[in-house]
Amino acid sequence: MALPNVAYRTLMSGKPKKGPREKDLTSRYLSGALDEDRLDSLEAFKPSNKQRAQGKIVRTSQLRQEESALDTSPLPIGHVIQVFSLFCEVESEGTTYLCVVRKTLQRISQTQLVVGDFVRFRIVEREGASELQASLPPGNQQLPQGVVEEVLPRKTVLTRSDSFKGIVQHPIVANAQQMLIVISAKQPRPKWGLVDRMLVAALSGGLDPVLCLNKIDLLKSAGEEELPSPRDSKDSDSADPLLAFDHYSSLGYRSLKTSAEIQTGLDALREVLRGKDTVVAGHSGVGKSSLINSIQSSLDLRVGEISRYTNKGIHTTTSARRYPLDFGGSIIDTPGVKMLGLWQVTRENLIDYFPDVANETAPPRRQESYERILESLRE
Repeated sequence: MALPNVAYRTLMSGKPKKGPREKDLTSRYLSGALDEDRLDSLEAFKPSNKQRAQGKIVRTSQLRQEESALDTSPLPIGHVIQVFSLFCEVESEGTTYLCVVRKTLQRISQTQLVVGDFVRFRIVEREGASELQASLPPGNQQLPQGVVEEVLPRKTVLTRSDSFKGIVQHPIVANAQQMLIVISAKQPRPKWGLVDRMLVAALSGGLDPVLCLNKIDLLKSAGEEELPSPRDSKDSDSADPLLAFDHYSSLGYRSLKTSAEIQTGLDALREVLRGKDTVVAGHSGVGKSSLINSIQSSLDLRVGEISRYTNKGIHTTTSARRYPLDFGGSIIDTPGVKMLGLWQVTRENLIDYFPDVANETAPPRRQESYERILESLRE
């Protein structure tokens, strides 16, 4: 039954109407009849346009993923040991495969693939690998051996500085069990504020922290110790390294004192690392690579020097990588970092990571660290 004209007009009155489409914009523009300011506003690509376009891409990728409905349960599980721009290396049952990530998976994932992720992947034959290579940017010479079809849920995660305020999670390592925080006794000078940030990053990410004071061979006896300069006396990082380190031990954190130069503390370090996946972190130049090479020389990691101009470390590790240990477990070597992200740490719960501040037994430098981190967090 047809609706009366009045009812039809009433029903359609609330519907917005499109204006007539301009059919000859070029002629109008050339003749000078078109307002250039109005044209600029029509052509402007605003942030809202970008968000809508990205949202559409994600929704389309999700639909394609659902339509393909690939059963990944029969696929082998692998462990990501390194991530490159286009590929990742996946280890499974003693064999390493060069893999690409399925495009739809890249688009719908909340975060990028990182070292330590467990994935289900599909091994491809040579013909299929050639097809995959053809879909990659021109000039790529690598031949993929597999396709990552699923990233399994993470048990722990370590984030980097992009998400220090906890706005966006930007992980660099997943599924590690502990973090070895390497501190140099000297050359470069210990950065206790950075140590505090690393402790919070490890604990908030679900990792057990282990503190390692390295280069103890550089420490002088009490009678020979240099007096701090007037400038250093105002710097919280100029605290006596042994006294500062012992304070962390008193808080219950597992701690080690080592030297790759004089082979001290290496057996204790091996026992700490045995059978666990360990992230090795620390400021550039603290001796991470030298220490790792000392406990397993076959790894042969690059060793850097200390700049004679700044007394700071020079980066030698450029990307995170997982290395198996002969005596069980693995280490994940990370680039020297200035700041790690604090995921799910708030102004309200930060005090939970500073028990000495909470019970008013913290030395001044720890109190300062707490206040600096507190100030950096979002309200």
